Amino acid sequence: MTVIEFPTSDKATGDDLRDQVRDAARRAREASAELAQATRGAKDALLQDMADELVKRAPEILEANERDVAAARESGMTEALIDRLILSTGRVEAMADGLRTVAGLPDPVGEVLRGQVLPNGVQLRQVRVPLGVVGIVYEGRPNVTVDAAGLTLKSGNAVLLRGSSSAESSNTALVWILRDVVARHGLPVDAVQLLPCHDRASVHHLITARGLVDVVIPRGGAGLIAAVVEQSTVPAIETGVGNCHVYVDSSADLDMALRILLNSKARRPSVCNSAETFLVHADIAEEFLSRAIAELSEAGVTVHGDEQVVAVGGPNVVPATDEDWDTEYLSLDIAAAVVESLPAAVEHIREHGSGHTEAIVTSDFRASQQFTAQVDAAAVMVNASTAFTDGGEFGMGAEIGISTQKLHSRGPMGLPELTSTKWLAFGDGHVRPGSAPAKPGS
Repeated sequence: MTVIEFPTSDKATGDDLRDQVRDAARRAREASAELAQATRGAKDALLQDMADELVKRAPEILEANERDVAAARESGMTEALIDRLILSTGRVEAMADGLRTVAGLPDPVGEVLRGQVLPNGVQLRQVRVPLGVVGIVYEGRPNVTVDAAGLTLKSGNAVLLRGSSSAESSNTALVWILRDVVARHGLPVDAVQLLPCHDRASVHHLITARGLVDVVIPRGGAGLIAAVVEQSTVPAIETGVGNCHVYVDSSADLDMALRILLNSKARRPSVCNSAETFLVHADIAEEFLSRAIAELSEAGVTVHGDEQVVAVGGPNVVPATDEDWDTEYLSLDIAAAVVESLPAAVEHIREHGSGHTEAIVTSDFRASQQFTAQVDAAAVMVNASTAFTDGGEFGMGAEIGISTQKLHSRGPMGLPELTSTKWLAFGDGHVRPGSAPAKPGS
């Protein structure tokens, strides 16, 4: 099958690199105007074909990924980051399944959110429309390439993908395949583009392409997200830093609490919905901590505890520092503290949480109501693992990111969150009443 070539040269620097990024944005803008008019049937068929093609061409994707993983290990990348980078047949099939799920979801474009007929007879409607050109800046995870492409295409947007150099071979293989399918369907191939990844200046040129790029979404570590949000002249959606907590209340079922804690931390520690701190009510601390430390240690987790936690002891317990309470480990580490009350747990979360996901384990309905009302986060779990904060788990098929801000969207971002709105007014020669403008000299 013919692979469509597209410019991704990282040899460009300075003005050449800026021009390359801005030219890609212009082509994306042209593509977005055409894509915005595509029917749901055309978009769904495109995503289904993309899914089939990914599975069919999985060997070349995995071969490219092996080069990235080998280079990452040679460079000394941590295993937590390599876990984000590595692909397998199962992960490729999961990406394909995500595309199929997105294809089966309702198309948000054109949805009427509200409307009315004014007293004068003018008909008003507010409808969903695509954002236009979406820039994604992300680290490591090649699955973001496919998730972002699928969600943006289904919502009628063009996407500019700026992945990390550590995943260059994987991302290039994936985007070649996706663009090949886009072209085969007669849609604008520049709706999906991969930007240069070796010079950080390409990120700057993307996030300052105001007028060409409509929104930029960073996905990665705290440093990347802060840099994009603070330096961008393009509207940015802050995502993802996950200093998530599990609070075990005095009324908690301890067996349930252990299951939730272990799943929240050890299921996949390298992702943003992994728990990084657990808090235990003082009334049950003695009984719960000994069991929790033993099971966490068996799972290979190091517990960074306060004085009361350290006093319980264990082979994988170390004293916590002030920095531990604010750390997103993304590894088999977790901070732990004993709190005197539910309000004390809420206060700790307010001081150290990142607004991502917080969980309470309790059998007290009033405690659960108090916790959900007082904790300020994009997602709050009651007797459930923090791992559930995920677009797929929320029925979105995939997610473009997990927004931790409060404007436009919050939490996992799916198709509706990749749209804006437009007001439509239908009149019949209507004019607004008012006095006529004064004549000059009158």
